[in-house]
Amino acid sequence: MDELTTFLDEHEATIVEAFRAQVVVSEDDQFKDFIHLNGQAMYRMVVGYFREQITQEDIKQLAFKVANERNQADINIGDFVFNVCLGRQLIVDLLQSGSFPPVILVSALTKVNECFDVFLVHAVSKYTDLKNNDLAEMNLFIERSHKDRLTILGQLASSFVHEFRNPLTSIIGFSKLLKEDYPDLPYVDIIVNELFQLNYRVSQFLLVSKKGVIQRKSEVFNFQQLFEEILAFLYPNIVDVNADIQCRIDPSCELTGYRDEIKQVFINIISNALDALHRKASNKIIAIDVLQADGATHVSISNNGVCIPPDLLNVIFEPFFTTKELGTGIGLFVCKEIIERHAGTITCESTDENTTFIMQFSPTAGRTNEKKAPA
Repeated sequence: MDELTTFLDEHEATIVEAFRAQVVVSEDDQFKDFIHLNGQAMYRMVVGYFREQITQEDIKQLAFKVANERNQADINIGDFVFNVCLGRQLIVDLLQSGSFPPVILVSALTKVNECFDVFLVHAVSKYTDLKNNDLAEMNLFIERSHKDRLTILGQLASSFVHEFRNPLTSIIGFSKLLKEDYPDLPYVDIIVNELFQLNYRVSQFLLVSKKGVIQRKSEVFNFQQLFEEILAFLYPNIVDVNADIQCRIDPSCELTGYRDEIKQVFINIISNALDALHRKASNKIIAIDVLQADGATHVSISNNGVCIPPDLLNVIFEPFFTTKELGTGIGLFVCKEIIERHAGTITCESTDENTTFIMQFSPTAGRTNEKKAPA
């Protein structure tokens, strides 16, 4: 074995230079001028491993050092593995070029492979851990950025509402008085409806504004009555789109919660359905189903308009995500917040035939969250 290690010592410079010439290096790698030194360190590790001066713990420490450098350089893991395998192959070829007996050569090759295997396992594992940590930090940063944007949005919404809500309320009130005094005056119904629509949009911002929180008690309300109000409210839009509304609602279905919030959820989803049907030429259908099953209330609202692409289904409930040119991207986010606040769930399925929003409320929906302030 002494003869073999002496042979390796004598050829160190040759192997390190061959490694330096063939190694894969990125021009953007901040450690590119030192990679050959890691190769040299690994070569000496192998020699020390033969002499039993180096342990697997020593190899592990070198692996961790190299993995940290490779992570900082942000290189392709495939290039890293290639370079390690290159170093292994250069040593194997060197040993096979010597005049060693087969028994010694086989033993030497086994030790070389063992040394490099230990190095690769620890280096790749450490590199993977570092990348996962970087990804976790990036996700945390993105999450915090979203929360910061929501905080700013809440502050802007509060300021906007204070400046806008009072005159809007006055206009709505005077429009009602105008309608009472002049019932035959044309276009008053349209004006009142549009003002209510505007008021509804303002309310969406209120629900993501902390200053919009008001403490109130939940109530028991009937789904059939709620949808009758919603469809009456959206009637001008339904006529404009020429949509066929198909309702199958169990008249006994009720929910304990905040009626206005749930109403806003359904208005938002049906409004989105009407938008999706705008681009359809005919046979425009919105189906509303409410039933009780397995002790829970199931609500589904579907339309046969343009489908939602599969790659967008996972992000439609994210804040600020929108495919509309003038959309705010908070509508479905607010819907999800409200549904979850009522101990419910909301999901979406979309095919070429139908897009369906499915909501499920447990028997205790709304009751456990009465003291919880809306987000």
